[in-house]
Amino acid sequence: MTVVVAAIIERAGQVLICQRAAGQPHAGKWEFPGGKVEPEESYATALARELREELDIEANIAGEVTRYPYQYPGRAPILLVFYLVTEFAGEPRNRVFERICWEHARNLPSYDFLAGDVEFVKRLAAGES
Repeated sequence: MTVVVAAIIERAGQVLICQRAAGQPHAGKWEFPGGKVEPEESYATALARELREELDIEANIAGEVTRYPYQYPGRAPILLVFYLVTEFAGEPRNRVFERICWEHARNLPSYDFLAGDVEFVKRLAAGES
């Protein structure tokens, strides 16, 4: 099963979210930064690599927040694993997304998130994660 890791990057009471660029699958949808774990890579190492590639930051990957399987229609199932990131070096710089923004967790459900993230976003907004 493909494992996808994502970061809940918190700063000053807000969470960093990213919008997929045109030309990417699910263009225009919002997500948390991260990506696929490569063979021989730990989940935390994969997430740190993805954050360097996507946002040009060096992140301290804290604890796992949640994980669950998800299957998009017509695709193989994936395992989504979310980690908390509260410490990082550098200022997040958009390298691959349409746009990035800091938002209060309570407002996240108003964004058009990827289907695999929607239930988690609702829990995060309600302070349940």
